[in-house]
Amino acid sequence: MAWNFDKPLITLCDAATNEADKVLWEKEDLGTITEDNNRMPIPVVMLVFLTVLTAFAITFPLWGQRPTASLYVGYVKAMNMPEVAAIQDDDAAMKKIEELGSAGVDKEKLDRHPVSMNDLRIIKPQIEALMAKGVNLEEYTVVGDQVVLSNFEGNKKADGTTERIQPWWDVGYTVDIFYVIYFFTMVTVLIKRLPPSSWQPRHHK
Repeated sequence: MAWNFDKPLITLCDAATNEADKVLWEKEDLGTITEDNNRMPIPVVMLVFLTVLTAFAITFPLWGQRPTASLYVGYVKAMNMPEVAAIQDDDAAMKKIEELGSAGVDKEKLDRHPVSMNDLRIIKPQIEALMAKGVNLEEYTVVGDQVVLSNFEGNKKADGTTERIQPWWDVGYTVDIFYVIYFFTMVTVLIKRLPPSSWQPRHHK
């Protein structure tokens, strides 16, 4: 089981360990199931890396930003305006609300998180109740037809409570990166503890 770091990308075992592994590999047929000693295909490796990068990208705040209650405050206020209340058609009313309630709001966020008139009717009283309490609407997330306290764990505020605003870099990313590095390192070590891929077992032949 001696380690050899002379050629880590070829093998991490010494010659004696490799020879013993070769004998065992050719002797054990796993119930007539045989395994060759081929390299991991490069496309498969690239696909795994692409999967990891995609998983981080779609959850990163730039793309995975959750819609906060503050995003729809303008819409809620516009719903109370006489010119909106006078419109009977929901589609026309929604267009008017979007026109009046999008001022001062990130238009790209509204485009990424569209709501219908029925959605607004449900979340409107919830947002108004929060506004009456004077809480920070950035700390509340719209999930379906519910406005809930965000589950982020940020800094401590002056009153001792936890800030619930999504940070640009979540602590979870640090944890994920650690485990991703750990996973790939251990998989590489396990593979390189096998005999070099230039050797192929004969499977009793």
